[in-house]
Amino acid sequence: MPQRASAPRVAALVGPYSSGKTTLLESFLFATEAIRRKGTIPEGTTVGDSSPEAREREMSVELNIAETTYIDGSWTFLDCPGSVEFSQDTFNALSVADVALVVCDPDPDRAVMLTPMLRFLERQSIPHMIFINKMDTTTVRLAEIMEALQAVSTQTLVAREVPIRDAEGHVTGYVDLVSERAYNYRPGQESALIQAPESVFQRRDEERKELLENLADFNDSLLETLLSDVVPPKEAIYDNLTKDLNDGLVVPVFFGSALNDSGVRRILKALRHEVSTLEETRARFGIEGKGPVVQVFKTQYVEHIGKMSLARVWKGGVKDGQSIEGDKVTGLFSFTAGAPTKITDAPEGSIVGLGRLEMVKTGYLIGGESLLEPQPPMGPLFSLALHPKRKGDDVKLTTALAKLCEEDPSLKVETAPDTKELLIWGQGDIHLQVALDKLARQFHVEVEATRPQVPYKETIRKEVQQQGRFKRQTGGHGQYGDVHLTIAPLPRGEGFRFSETVTGGVVPRQYFPAVETGVREALVRGPLGFPVVDVAVTLTDGSYHTVDSSEQAFKSAGALAIREGIPKAGPVLLEPILQVEILVPSESTSKAQRALTTRRGQILGYEPRDGWPGWDVVTGYLPQAEMDDLIVEIRSVTMGMGRFHWVFHHLQELTGRPADEVVEARRAYLQS
Repeated sequence: MPQRASAPRVAALVGPYSSGKTTLLESFLFATEAIRRKGTIPEGTTVGDSSPEAREREMSVELNIAETTYIDGSWTFLDCPGSVEFSQDTFNALSVADVALVVCDPDPDRAVMLTPMLRFLERQSIPHMIFINKMDTTTVRLAEIMEALQAVSTQTLVAREVPIRDAEGHVTGYVDLVSERAYNYRPGQESALIQAPESVFQRRDEERKELLENLADFNDSLLETLLSDVVPPKEAIYDNLTKDLNDGLVVPVFFGSALNDSGVRRILKALRHEVSTLEETRARFGIEGKGPVVQVFKTQYVEHIGKMSLARVWKGGVKDGQSIEGDKVTGLFSFTAGAPTKITDAPEGSIVGLGRLEMVKTGYLIGGESLLEPQPPMGPLFSLALHPKRKGDDVKLTTALAKLCEEDPSLKVETAPDTKELLIWGQGDIHLQVALDKLARQFHVEVEATRPQVPYKETIRKEVQQQGRFKRQTGGHGQYGDVHLTIAPLPRGEGFRFSETVTGGVVPRQYFPAVETGVREALVRGPLGFPVVDVAVTLTDGSYHTVDSSEQAFKSAGALAIREGIPKAGPVLLEPILQVEILVPSESTSKAQRALTTRRGQILGYEPRDGWPGWDVVTGYLPQAEMDDLIVEIRSVTMGMGRFHWVFHHLQELTGRPADEVVEARRAYLQS
């Protein structure tokens, strides 16, 4: 078959953690002679996962990019992290890919782990193939694996080959269902063409018939050919496969072993002949513009380079020194064998690094328009409070954190409005630990990370009247302010209300704002150590001195009345309650409910997740103090797939021993 495209194309390698994507990338580069020797993850010698953070954990923690050529075509492979904690990189990278190659292992019980990725690909209309990796490690029948995979895909899966097995049931080769040729695997080499053994004839014929029938569901001409008992020509089958793949109608499925290079060249051939051209991908994403049209999908800060925007050139070429929307490209880089290499120009279709486009952010489409919306940042699930280890590093820390968030939009930094702690939010503990490692390595800022404080509040249960008299004589003019306040509880969520019922001018009107200011400042910390809320304060009476009274005196009198009155009004602790929506496979629904109840949560109910067959949404209330490692438990009972959304909902009284422990801890913190 002829090559479909001359412009560079892009394939994203996606799939669950430990499925073997980085090993597959290494095998692609070796098969295409981009590298002379394959590296291994345990030895830390792979092209991908080259950062210290990835090598230390032996897992992908960021996007890896590598260019190569296969026969007469240029390819860029985007090796995406498999851990759900680093999914933002994956989602952003897929926005510039012609095709996604979904890598999975051959365990049918783990097929469900593909659900979130397949739903994303289907929703974004991104053509994808499946590569069942590690087939050399299993004797499970391909039909059983295909059945499990089809259960989590809304698109039709079509097997492109059937396995040839030895006497022990191990896969030693395959028969291609279109060409009907048989091949025997040879580790590190191209598979050898062989005569198909008789043991696979029946299986080959059955699977080939099913492949053709699946394709005929989308092509009337092919259906008529089959109904006429005419064998369609191979070229027509390939044409249908190509069209249906790129129209999102079918998902071709291949298998092999990336570690042993088995089936890898077969995948490369399928990519070469069947994947969308640059023009077709542009049309699918609705990308328009005269050029250059460039889309940034990742931002990095690189030593000796500075800010680098990783982008795909959709239309037109880009040259070093060229101005793009007012920003001058200072450095242009390609990614041969994974490392950035300086170049002078980049053709359309290529993946490039653009140096120092300071105003450009991840997701920007420069010079054109697109139907594809930028991927929004993933919602925060886990947080840590940060404290610089070295005095004077506050500004340096803030600057470094801003760059980290630019590199990874799923990170979020904020100063907590109640506790004033500097918080970093992310997708889980590993996600944040990697961010802190980068903070130290790239930006030379070391921090101490602690569990964030819970923003407890306190309120009162009964009404009291309290006088506050502030009197001070210091020689010359003194200070005098006298107020009588009624302090009463408000309904939950009402906040604070100040009013006055003074008559007869016992407190001059110009001092009312000062009294309110003093009251507000005193409510910042109540007798339990937390801000006081849901309180109404009424100024009812008082007295003043014509010479010694002042705004400051009445402010102090108001504060004094609050500090003496609140302890008499039955103070009680309030804890923040979140409303959470936990998204899980249906078989894990009961475990998600248990996770809520064991954390003092309240289950509101559950319902099917819209557009996700076999998934549920569990809704409930959860104390914020119990949220800390909720995502760890949810992922542990859902094979890493579950997640949740949350919003603050209300404050709720906390009493008894739990409240005593909170107050004791707060007192110790304030005294430290």
